[in-house]
Parts: sequence; C-alpha cells; structure tokens
Amino acid sequence: MGTDLFEKLETKIGELVARHGALKEENLRLAEENTRLMQERETLKERIDAILSKLDDL
Repeated sequence: MGTDLFEKLETKIGELVARHGALKEENLRLAEENTRLMQERETLKERIDAILSKLDDL
C-alpha cells in the first residue's frame, strides 16, 4: 500500500512538472505576443497622431 501511494505521488509530481513547463512556455509566448501588440499599438498611435496633426493644419 505504501508503494502505491508513492507511485501516485510520483505520477502527480510528474504531471505538475509537465504542466509547469507548459505554463512557462505559454507565458513566454504570451509575453512575446504582448510585446508585439504593444509595438503595433505604438505604430498605430503615431500614424493617428500624424493624421490628426495634418487635420489640425487645415
């Protein structure tokens, strides 16, 4: 019975380690996507500001 408990614990720990690795990978991917989106947002903001500035000059 004791061995069975250790096997279950080992299985659960293995699952948690795998899940942790998957979450770290997802976090990295999301951080990269967030950076890309923030850069895209800044580019769009600059374009909008330039258009608004031209409109103000009219």
